[in-house]
Amino acid sequence: MIISHRHQFIFFAVPKTATHTIREALRPQLGENDWQQQQLFGAEALPIPDIAKIGHGHISTRRIRPYLDDAVWASYFKFGFVRNPFDRFVSTCFFLHRNNPQFSQDVTTNMKQALKNRSFRERVLVRPQALQLTDGDGQLQLDFAGRYESLQSDYDEICRRIGIPATSLAHKNVSRHGAAADYYDEELRSAVTDFYRSDLELFDYRFPDC
Repeated sequence: MIISHRHQFIFFAVPKTATHTIREALRPQLGENDWQQQQLFGAEALPIPDIAKIGHGHISTRRIRPYLDDAVWASYFKFGFVRNPFDRFVSTCFFLHRNNPQFSQDVTTNMKQALKNRSFRERVLVRPQALQLTDGDGQLQLDFAGRYESLQSDYDEICRRIGIPATSLAHKNVSRHGAAADYYDEELRSAVTDFYRSDLELFDYRFPDC
């Protein structure tokens, strides 16, 4: 998460949506009084104890809202990026099992087994994106939801809206795998559809063609 008082924006960092790429692009534009929270590349925390103790930077709109003034919430430009849930799920699984050679021996079976595990489903990297970006009524709380699939053009639009120069994005922390659709059978496709139904409906995603 980034809260920039200098440029009056709030960036909600959704896991596995090029979060670190966006953060690194925004970092040179931040002022000394701007707030950041992230753990992967040098720990930084917001000056809000209840938020800092969460231990990661994937803060939800519901969690941060009580700590921000109404005027800040209303006037700051709130944005984040989302990703096709079928593709994001594959990327997440490969990332979490990057040091586990057994995972790649039967990716589809391992992903199906993982999704049946409650503790796995509740991990911040796995949970539906909608849970991070909506209020208690399921209403999107962002002014702009960029898409991983159009990362550069959507980032350029964000820069235009917040008044900073756009830069070319270089992907960081990328999971390496083949086309997402190649890892699905009908059982896994159905399970992922059920689990990420809120993402599919809110952000109008479908199963990838390739």
